[in-house]
Amino acid sequence: MNILKIRNEMRNGKTIFDLPLRVTFYARVSTDKDEQLNSLENQVQYYTQFIQENREWTYIQGYIDEGISGTGTKKRDSFNRMITDAKAGRFDFIITKEISRFSRSTLDSIKYTQELLEHDVGVLFQNDNINTLDSDSEFRLVIMAGVAQDEVRKLSERLKFGFRQAIKNGHVLGNDKLWGYDKKDCVLTINEEEAQVVRRIFDLYANQQIGIRRISQTLLDEGFTSRKGNAFNVLTIRHILCNPKYKGWYCAGKSQTVDYRSKRRVFLDESEWVMYPDPSIPAIVSEELWDRANVLYKCRSQQMMSHQNAAQFHNRYPYSGKVLCEEHSASFHRQVIKSSNRETETWQCRVYRNRGRAGCSAPQLRTTELNQIMAGIFSQLAQDKQVIIDTLIKVIQSVPEERSFAQDAQCIQENIAAIHAKKDRLLEMSIEGVISTAEFKQRNDGFNKQVEALESRLTSLQADAKKGWKTTEQLDEIRCALEQELSFQNGVNSALVTTILDRIVVKKCSTKEKIYLDIHLKFGGPWEAALNRANPSLCFTRPKSTTPPTATRMI
Repeated sequence: MNILKIRNEMRNGKTIFDLPLRVTFYARVSTDKDEQLNSLENQVQYYTQFIQENREWTYIQGYIDEGISGTGTKKRDSFNRMITDAKAGRFDFIITKEISRFSRSTLDSIKYTQELLEHDVGVLFQNDNINTLDSDSEFRLVIMAGVAQDEVRKLSERLKFGFRQAIKNGHVLGNDKLWGYDKKDCVLTINEEEAQVVRRIFDLYANQQIGIRRISQTLLDEGFTSRKGNAFNVLTIRHILCNPKYKGWYCAGKSQTVDYRSKRRVFLDESEWVMYPDPSIPAIVSEELWDRANVLYKCRSQQMMSHQNAAQFHNRYPYSGKVLCEEHSASFHRQVIKSSNRETETWQCRVYRNRGRAGCSAPQLRTTELNQIMAGIFSQLAQDKQVIIDTLIKVIQSVPEERSFAQDAQCIQENIAAIHAKKDRLLEMSIEGVISTAEFKQRNDGFNKQVEALESRLTSLQADAKKGWKTTEQLDEIRCALEQELSFQNGVNSALVTTILDRIVVKKCSTKEKIYLDIHLKFGGPWEAALNRANPSLCFTRPKSTTPPTATRMI
């Protein structure tokens, strides 16, 4: 029926119940709890009966959303389907309980009722006594919808207040599946089986300074897996390292809702987080170990950002990215094997590390063996010593100094600033009575020691920064040093290996006892090397041509 005709009929004394309309209803509850679902069932029964009892009306199947918030309409499937059906002309009139059931957003309420009226469909908000077919309905709708919207704002404030009270009463909110803890009735208790993994992660990272990816592999090798039986995800390990709960601290306020209607949130700087020691959270690791791990984590993160790319950071060892598997064209990764009295640095094919011996048959190489091979090659290059020195001097002159003192100093200064921010927060907590004076002094002294250590490192770094090697005299000194290094009286210099070596290819025919290698230098090669472990020996085959080849890296 045309909206103008309906309004004319109503001006002539007829009510909405006297008009032949196709009528449907919309019902919604905001949660899926039993009492709410029972309320929804009652709504459906009521409106079905209400529409069918009116002789002038034709009943159209209603639209129902369960467990959906009324703040927005994006996830309300039945509501959106109802709007689409209305535009298609499948009914003339919608009955709903109140504006807050339709939408708690003023803009949404006005927008959708206007859209419906444009398609000759009216809405009756029964409890609010607003019929959009009335000419004055829009004014009343704005007022009522505004009241409903303010209820959402008040509800948001009440929830925040409730959260604060729960925290004050020692109730731990947030993740119910926090690794290392069991949570029941908002109370955390340590799960010793899982806590063992947490302690191992912090030990590997802070004490042994092992990278996160290697920690994941180490945990898997030691039989520790996730709850699903898989290797620990790198992101999971990062979250464990950075979560203050593991040192017994409460942490909240990492993000803030900008608009309660859109629920858009922004992440805050760490200095704005709410953090303090909470006796209701049992610590799994010491505060000192957690702080040390996080200082290292921040430094590594900033180092990664300061490098041009991640590969540049990971290739910080002499043989990083330079030992390659001929079978898979994959790089060998560094691995430190520990025994009771020593540590052995080895290199393993990436495929082998991921899939075991079934994935790759290439043997692992010891750094000592690679050093022995490089020393053997260098010793045979004595006749080419001057060519090597000239090449290295050119490299040194053309490449800017590797170490960025400014970036390292900035990293230390940012850590100092972060500790001062923590000290300010600690003082506020002491003034507010959250912690005792004794605890304030203990923690403040700890922060002062960290600042003192960082300032000492900064002073040392600034002294190193003044040392340059840009002058001719310094280059002459480097030339003399290279002369001495290439005599190999003091073994192999790792920096020299990094500069001269292009790549080492582990041949397919290699076994655990006999290893065959192709060694490519940046100014000649390849050299062929054979290492016999069963009867310790090493032999070389010098390249047939001394013409410098084009350096080509396998990836």
